[in-house]
Amino acid sequence: MSLYEQPDLDEPRYTISVVARLVALHPQTLRNYEEAGLVTPQRTPGNFRLYTERDVLRLRKIVRLTELGVNLAGVEIILNLTERVENLQEQVEALEARLEVLIAGDGRRP
Repeated sequence: MSLYEQPDLDEPRYTISVVARLVALHPQTLRNYEEAGLVTPQRTPGNFRLYTERDVLRLRKIVRLTELGVNLAGVEIILNLTERVENLQEQVEALEARLEVLIAGDGRRP
């Protein structure tokens, strides 16, 4: 990867011990979050957990929310709603881009 390439956010690369240090949580807490469905690390053939950069970012959000006093049920709702909003925003941006192409091809504005 060159200096200018973006890292693949979905490439499994971090073990549980590394992630625990990155997000300042105990490995058992990470296991609890996995059991609660808040994060789903991938597994190696030897059944070791491997976390992605996206998992680390999600765990940092979880840490921030719990530090604010949000319980895990609330964290799950907030994360799900946040993801839904982000997906909808991407759809809006894609539709706006398509509309611009259509307008440019037609030569008229709606």
